[in-house]
Amino acid sequence: MKLLSVAVPCYNSQDYMEHCVETLLSGGDDVEILIVNDGSKDRTPEIADRLAAEHPGVIRAVHQQNKGHGGAVAAGLCEASGLYFKVVDSDDWVDTDALRVILDRLRGFADMERPVDLVISNYIYDKVDLGQRRVIRYAHALPENRVLTWNDVGHFRKWENLLMHSMIYRTEVLRKSSLQLPEHTFYVDNLYCSVPLAVVRTLYYINVDLYHYYIGREGQSVQEQTMIKRIDQQILVNKLMMEQVDLPKIRNHKQRKTILKYHDMITAVTTALLIVAGTPEHLEKKRELWAYIRKNHPWEYRRLRYGMFGMFLNLPGRAGRKLDVTAYRLANRIFHFN
Repeated sequence: MKLLSVAVPCYNSQDYMEHCVETLLSGGDDVEILIVNDGSKDRTPEIADRLAAEHPGVIRAVHQQNKGHGGAVAAGLCEASGLYFKVVDSDDWVDTDALRVILDRLRGFADMERPVDLVISNYIYDKVDLGQRRVIRYAHALPENRVLTWNDVGHFRKWENLLMHSMIYRTEVLRKSSLQLPEHTFYVDNLYCSVPLAVVRTLYYINVDLYHYYIGREGQSVQEQTMIKRIDQQILVNKLMMEQVDLPKIRNHKQRKTILKYHDMITAVTTALLIVAGTPEHLEKKRELWAYIRKNHPWEYRRLRYGMFGMFLNLPGRAGRKLDVTAYRLANRIFHFN
């Protein structure tokens, strides 16, 4: 069995996918690289097949009709044979030295009767348009280099969110969770990050900068105008996060609090984008989203609506919305969430 399966979702990725794969190859035979060609129209399928032929036993090319990012991640998970599973988007890459440290630790977990459920490492925002790099670390909330339960987890600060870039799940944890990734939908990484947390029992934090998250490519899904254009997909994922995890039933309060914090962040981003768009249609979608949460998830509604984000993003009138937009712009400059 491989230590780590890495799914690399690719759609028209011919210009940058090889750099991503090259960094993953530094893991040697311990890593299984699954290049998922999601119905690409450029040279992506050809490149995937060539790389698989050049690295038999390490790289596999998986070809499918276009199903979107969620469908590509799901295909990678279906094909994975490794003890652990990670997603690396084709325009991102990993630090080769950090990968070796991670693999050495995973090797130790493989000998445990019950391997660690979730391994967490740092990631780097590479925001190329501004020439900025920002490292997201978790040492404030997570003790380093020891097996943790949720009772050992401290307080995550506002910018210390567990994103796909920082997470390596044990493969069976993902498969046994209630995670369902919709096809032809962006922003499913929010489901991937939050839903399986409900079945995670043990965690391990390695303070190395593994993942380089590339921001600034034209048309990238996290660009603000692109997110507004795809706001219906963002709203769908926002709702599915709540539907796939029954938060009141999670007994450990720190585990429940961590997932709730994630729901709070995504709901705040969705709400802020609808306010930034500012049309009557978008403002009505904002009202409908909060009405949906209130009706279907009353326990969460009380905590989200009367938390800091919920109260601020529901200020009344045009003046309130103007203040919301100003605060959103400032927060984006600080935290770089799109």
